[in-house]
Amino acid sequence: MTDQLLHDTTSSRQNEEVASPCDQSLLVGESASQLWDLTLTQLLQKQVNLNPSRKCVVFPEYDYRVSYEELYQKTLETAKGLKKIGIRNGDRVGILAGNIPAYVELFFAVSHVGGIFVVFNTTYTPMELQFALKHSGCKALFVATSIGKTPTTKIMDMLKSRGGNELPELESIVCLKPIAEGSCLDYDQFQKAGKAISDTELFSTMELQSAGQVCNLQFTSGTTGTPKAAMLTHSNIINNGRFVGDRMRLDSSDTICCPPPLFHCFGLVLGLLAVVTHGGCVVFPSETFQASSVLKAVSEERCTGLHGVPAMFSAQLELLKGDSTVDFSSLRTGIAAGSSVPRKMMADLREKLNMKEITSTYGKLWMTETSPGSFMSYTHDPVEKRLSTVGKILPHTKAKIVNGNGDIVPVGTRGELLVSGFQLQKGYWRNPKQTAEAMQRDADGCLWMRTGDEAVFDNEGYCTITGRIKDIIIRGGENIFPLEIEEILGQHKSIIQSSVVGLPDSKYGEVVAAFLQHRSTEPRPSAEVLRDFVRKTLGWHKAPVHIFWLEEGEDFPKTGSGKVQKHILREHGKKRLKRLACTSRL
Repeated sequence: MTDQLLHDTTSSRQNEEVASPCDQSLLVGESASQLWDLTLTQLLQKQVNLNPSRKCVVFPEYDYRVSYEELYQKTLETAKGLKKIGIRNGDRVGILAGNIPAYVELFFAVSHVGGIFVVFNTTYTPMELQFALKHSGCKALFVATSIGKTPTTKIMDMLKSRGGNELPELESIVCLKPIAEGSCLDYDQFQKAGKAISDTELFSTMELQSAGQVCNLQFTSGTTGTPKAAMLTHSNIINNGRFVGDRMRLDSSDTICCPPPLFHCFGLVLGLLAVVTHGGCVVFPSETFQASSVLKAVSEERCTGLHGVPAMFSAQLELLKGDSTVDFSSLRTGIAAGSSVPRKMMADLREKLNMKEITSTYGKLWMTETSPGSFMSYTHDPVEKRLSTVGKILPHTKAKIVNGNGDIVPVGTRGELLVSGFQLQKGYWRNPKQTAEAMQRDADGCLWMRTGDEAVFDNEGYCTITGRIKDIIIRGGENIFPLEIEEILGQHKSIIQSSVVGLPDSKYGEVVAAFLQHRSTEPRPSAEVLRDFVRKTLGWHKAPVHIFWLEEGEDFPKTGSGKVQKHILREHGKKRLKRLACTSRL
């Protein structure tokens, strides 16, 4: 690996993808550019050698601003602390925290000692965390005593009262924020204890690591059932971050503002690693998402890019209505991911935030099992393509669309999206059964990941996600796709955000129901007006039968990474319909 390769952002744009014969829905990304054979440790060392004084990571809330050299030295101190508490090759080290400096330091430090960094969702209940800790077999846990302004008191109580049988592999707990003296080892004490480890001892350990090792476990779903933790390697996440940064045209002069959480691939890979692979700077504006902190960071840090999910961008745009003083002249790019971006929002981001080169990416609308990206748009793609598709296939990646029998369908035909390539996880941790169900080899020995998403390819190689297979509404035997209805509803001036689900119906089996977030500056339209609005573009049967408005100031139920939890909305809808039915019988 040469230093020059670390800044080669052009190779992945050559021969973007190879079309399949007979117009089948099969895409093959270019493979002329070599994959990087680096560990996280080696990546950071390379950037230190290239530009040690370049600012690397900023946490404005903590007044934390470090260069690549300074970050590297902090990670060495942290790695010594890990060795002191007995972390060895293959040991799991968990973290439950918001976006704080220790998160980044630990991410690289765990790599230095050959451990596996296990990230936990900050919305976990004590029972969910206990389940995830036991499943992952963490030997150490780093836990914040609060997430933003929310204390983790119940989590801490669970950890203090745990029995040996409940978490048999957990040996050390380190608190990442000041706590009552003697309650548990704090982060400063942990680092000071590491001074007993010599440089020679640490460096000998660092030399033993390889790019193919698992370095990160990320849970992909709720942990109340059979847990699924994706095993991601150094090669998986470094190359994914690299190719994402290439698509954004990043270089060492860029500063990216990253509000998404570090416990998710969006923050950790599309944010941190996309920047570090290109020698730039990443800014984490606040511990938990705060729209005002994002706007302030973009302006004061002169950010050139901004990441987010539509819900985040929506909150920022709403806040801007009362403030025209924020300077966005430095912005040019960023990533919008997680769900479809409404047409009006895309226009606002380009015009009001100056994000002319905003991109979109795909990985099961972030698929953890694919590290997370497999498709992404280019900054120079037509706006319509960036709006309606998730872009083109990444290098060293294959993708196909199949029908229910597993046969590849013609271009332009919808089916399930399958992905293969460098980014595929090694499997689900301690779960060979679900690994075998999700990852299957074809007759040629190629390993494919089933995404569970319905998609379609066009003749230019762009991919459009038409919905989750499980979210498709089947009305009287006809498939209806929530995304296209949400796209139309999102264009109404009275609606900030919408989410469409299917609800039971005695005649049709399922019908369309829409949950809507009202824009308080506009009048709330009637249900019939909204149905007519949808029918101007879509078929009459796609207009929502049931319309539910959120309370003023209420938000959609979301995961910690910002995805709308549609299963919760379905249950809310069912309960409301049941109450209405009871009332009508009175």
